[in-house]
Amino acid sequence: MEQLKTYALMIGLTLIFIWFGGLIAGKTGMVLAFLGAIGMNFYAYYNSHEAVLEHYNAIPIDRHSASGLYQIVDKLTRRANLPMPQLYIIPEEQPNAFATGRDYEHAVVAVTEGLLDLLTPEEVEAVIAHELSHIKHYDMLIGTIAATFSGAIALLANFGMFFNGDEEDRPNPIVMMILMIIMPIAATIIQMSVSRSREFMADEGSARITGHPEWLISGLIKLDNYARRITLPEANPQTAHMFIINPFTGRDFSMQELFSTHPTTAQRIQRLEELS
Repeated sequence: MEQLKTYALMIGLTLIFIWFGGLIAGKTGMVLAFLGAIGMNFYAYYNSHEAVLEHYNAIPIDRHSASGLYQIVDKLTRRANLPMPQLYIIPEEQPNAFATGRDYEHAVVAVTEGLLDLLTPEEVEAVIAHELSHIKHYDMLIGTIAATFSGAIALLANFGMFFNGDEEDRPNPIVMMILMIIMPIAATIIQMSVSRSREFMADEGSARITGHPEWLISGLIKLDNYARRITLPEANPQTAHMFIINPFTGRDFSMQELFSTHPTTAQRIQRLEELS
């Protein structure tokens, strides 16, 4: 069922992308958008996890190089009925973690050195269970696809300002200009809403896998507090949705809550307390 939802999202975003390309540049725009969508879907499905790991200088580990972490993940995957994911450590001080990969057999869990230094073993277990819940529901692929198309729609809107295309196929210039402003914003909001809802689901999944919502509550409080003081230097908006805590938490952006990839930590804690 989760795979069907992922494929439905890919098809839906592809159709929107092609439609928007047609509005901007007529038949030529539809063809270019169609070809671009095929390339983006192929890349997002097969290569996005490798690019993310390389971007954050993630280091692969095994049962010999990080036996404690390996044992925690091995125990939780058995509970969640999942195969063992590949494990990576990111040499960064900000405590954080993410999951990526296109399916169960190619899943990856990465944690920062700061997370392992800060959290108790129980809190680490809760964070890992959160990431395994993302894997269980194919959230990492869904988030990557949504983010890819969000950025592509924004690029297409900028491209449309300089492309005349087939004039007879294009809408009223005023309508087109409005769409070129609204569509990237709408795409970003869709991406954010998908990411936020999936964070709530992963939090609940962590509570059910460990049986201890309070472990994740205490872990989230620590992660949020440290993220407000310690930045993740390599973080970028395209991958922020992947992390358990928004790596930009400490930055004072305007309209931050509206365009945040995560619900607030207070909202997440309230949901977890209700589970307790």
